[in-house]
Amino acid sequence: MAQAKAVDAPSSPGPAKTGTGGNPWLVLLAVSLGVIMVMLDGTVVGIANPVIQVDLKATLSDLQWVTSGYLLALAVFLITAGKLGDLFGHKRVFLIGVGGFALSSVGIGLSAELADIIPGATPAGALIGLRVLQGLFGALLQPAALALLRGAFPGEKLNQAMGAWGAIIGLSSAAGPIVGGLLVESRGWESVFFINAPVGVVALVLGIFLIKENRSQTLARIDWLGVLLLSGAMFSLVWTIIKAPEWGWGDSTTLTFIGAFVVLMAGFILWQSRARQPLVPLSLFANPSISIGTFLMMMVAFAMFGAMFFLGFFFQGVHGLSPLDAGLRMLPMSAGMIVASPLAGMLLGKLGPKITMAAGLLITAFSMFLMSQLGIDASFMASAIPFVLLAFGLSPVFVGATEIIVGNAPVELSGVAGGVQQSAMQVGGALGTAILGAVMAGEISRTLPGYLGPAAQAIPAEQMTALEKIAAFGQAPPGVPQQVADALHNSFMDGMHLAFLVSTGIAVLTALLTLFVKAGRKSAEGAPVHVG
Repeated sequence: MAQAKAVDAPSSPGPAKTGTGGNPWLVLLAVSLGVIMVMLDGTVVGIANPVIQVDLKATLSDLQWVTSGYLLALAVFLITAGKLGDLFGHKRVFLIGVGGFALSSVGIGLSAELADIIPGATPAGALIGLRVLQGLFGALLQPAALALLRGAFPGEKLNQAMGAWGAIIGLSSAAGPIVGGLLVESRGWESVFFINAPVGVVALVLGIFLIKENRSQTLARIDWLGVLLLSGAMFSLVWTIIKAPEWGWGDSTTLTFIGAFVVLMAGFILWQSRARQPLVPLSLFANPSISIGTFLMMMVAFAMFGAMFFLGFFFQGVHGLSPLDAGLRMLPMSAGMIVASPLAGMLLGKLGPKITMAAGLLITAFSMFLMSQLGIDASFMASAIPFVLLAFGLSPVFVGATEIIVGNAPVELSGVAGGVQQSAMQVGGALGTAILGAVMAGEISRTLPGYLGPAAQAIPAEQMTALEKIAAFGQAPPGVPQQVADALHNSFMDGMHLAFLVSTGIAVLTALLTLFVKAGRKSAEGAPVHVG
């Protein structure tokens, strides 16, 4: 197979600086602490959502935006943030991201108080706005972290570094549900965001002293037109998917936003092919390894984030568990990643991504199928087994796709590559949450009248719509007849099962696509990076 084409870079004096200096494992520790803050936030929000819904009187759409607004901000800004790191220095951008993420987290915890002093604001609206801001700062630190690792570790050690990186993230994910459950029960949902403040302070201190600056000297400016086109395209797409079930897929508003996405994305691609210093050099994807890794990352995030969105409501609403008990139920998956991620790094080095990631995706599909069979009274073991399988299925895909994208990119574009990797994950997660949320809502609308029986005929359309929204939270209001409570819970289970089955199919199809990956690619530095 021919060598991958080099990525075009504008000519300018001076070579790119490629090393962060110091012990690379200390660099790994420093950047991991910053990302741990983001991972803690991601896992505790799922535990806090049911309490947030009651406390702030949030709708399902509000809660979707608590997740999707954050993911959308990440998705549209990650690549820009990676370019900012390449231009101004990854350490500097990383530290700004850590500090901003911690401060915006404190603001989220105070969203109810802030809504009181902002004219026209609601607590739920303030929370969503601050989550978007939090996502922007998260976008700054994540690609910078990957770029710092890319510069610190030689090509032959990158698999090991990514495996250790995954284990550290798995550890923080494992702690998230437990810490979140304890905090929600004892200190309220706000405390799950306040905890980012001390973590952020530690990450800042270690980052200042352990990381040396790393940036490219071949970049001179930011492609702001590219930023606007990509941001507009992604907003149009995710907004359409979230609102289309309410508007109707054939509604003129829905079609207008779909058209806007197509036009803006086409304009973005056209502009990237002509810009002197494009936001995303299209020649980066001339290396098929990067293209395949990006698609794999997007699809596995679609399946995981989309399906997992509902588990907090299942455990606390339908199953009736406390936030802490719900966190304990989800612990096997997060804890499993501590073991699975370094193991995935070793297997990727021995077997290559083709076999390892295909096997991981098939394990993911099987675990999703098992979750589609969970009953209302599922035992701890009934959920623990698919959760552990999911950890061992997802880890090879996340580690492998990350290594493929970042490891195959030229060092001077490591920030952009990190942004592409993270953007693919966040776009996939946002689309998964939106699309599977729509799938679930549609299934609830279809099955709820049947569970209500003949009484459904006498329920006004507006009241039925209200019941469907309640069912989407997995809850039954106090005092409702047992038949109604059972109907709400059963229709929720049908919707959740269908979401997991859709995720199962996506994981299987994605596993089949890995069979078309070719072997023989090399990284930009000449170290083998297997893709088959």
